[in-house]
Amino acid sequence: QEQLVESGGGLVQPGGSLRLSCAASGFTASDNLMLWFRQVQGKEREPVAGLDRMNSVLGYKGFIDGRFTISRDNAKNTVYLQMTNLKPEDTAVYFCSANIRGIRIWGKGTLVTVSS
Repeated sequence: QEQLVESGGGLVQPGGSLRLSCAASGFTASDNLMLWFRQVQGKEREPVAGLDRMNSVLGYKGFIDGRFTISRDNAKNTVYLQMTNLKPEDTAVYFCSANIRGIRIWGKGTLVTVSS
């Protein structure tokens, strides 16, 4: 059964950094389009970054300022989202997603809170 489990969220001060992890099981992450989304409370879920099978990075409007970087460790079957210079407006639940044979699956998300 295909599954995604996010981790690495937590409380961080403005200007700080976090690295989120998305551990995939039941399928090979590098064979599929992997995406990070986030959902701010009261708003729609929005894409943050993607990594396709060719290891090309997909950037999304609002997230191409270099603060968010997606990467993958094939040996660990894990995708990461490195976030730097975090701002209070980055507070959200961050979700990992995979497109597998045209079907999108989701993890349960990890909460990131940016606050002093």
